[in-house]
Amino acid sequence: MRIDLHTHSTASDGTDTPAELVRNAAAGLDVVALTDHDSTRGHAEAIAALPGLDRDLTLVTGAELSCRIDGVGLHLLAYLFDPDEPELLRERELVRDDRVPRARAMVRKLQEMGVPITWEQVARIAGDASLGRPHIATALVDLGIVETVSDAFTPQWLGNGGRAYASKHELDPFDAIRLVKAAGGVTVFAHPQAVTRGAVVPESAIERLAAAGLDGIEIDHMDHDAPTRARLRGLAADLGLLGTGSSDYHGTRKFVELGACVTDPEVYGEITRRATGAFPVPGAGGRS
Repeated sequence: MRIDLHTHSTASDGTDTPAELVRNAAAGLDVVALTDHDSTRGHAEAIAALPGLDRDLTLVTGAELSCRIDGVGLHLLAYLFDPDEPELLRERELVRDDRVPRARAMVRKLQEMGVPITWEQVARIAGDASLGRPHIATALVDLGIVETVSDAFTPQWLGNGGRAYASKHELDPFDAIRLVKAAGGVTVFAHPQAVTRGAVVPESAIERLAAAGLDGIEIDHMDHDAPTRARLRGLAADLGLLGTGSSDYHGTRKFVELGACVTDPEVYGEITRRATGAFPVPGAGGRS
């Protein structure tokens, strides 16, 4: 089985619609998780696309939650939770509502730095999506300021603590773990050592999160080199955490393909065993 547990659609900052993402995933995957930033808006469309596929594909519903600990931002992948659980829903809405003021602040900072970016340009790129830094980064690419979206996520530009960075409402990760568990979900720390994006939390913080009920850490990821992956595997083993692998696919916004990194089927099985808030949605293609 080929299992990719971290992807994004136009419901947040990807370029594939949820239906397109599912169709593209079916070409080479058996399981895909849709984990848009702080949003479950794409789930219904993705589920509706499953019966029309030419082969079976199982969809795992989820979200990538924006969190902050000790002044450092981190992302928490939440899988198979009840999307209507009131307390978690309220926190997700607070994060989403703060995205537009935050994006406007970053655009103003860029303008003060002499970048000829406009709010109208960023809003046009984002469309109806949950607005995020990748939309601003795409504008910087279009303007020729940086070569790729990833190049914008540095201290010089939009990286955590960077010159044009602005903060937003973010969850305390300990609260996020509690809320996701209360909603029947499973939590995995996304790309915990992606140092090219800015500051990362120390391993001592991961130990504290594990003690609070964190289920796993994302190990195989495009932003982790081989030594980092080896170190994280050891840490996961020491802490009794699941280790996942994922593409963090954003469509054409990033140069990474679906299934670039994958999760072991046994780990996926354990994630589904622990979840009680929702269940993977099997496809109805079955003609492969």
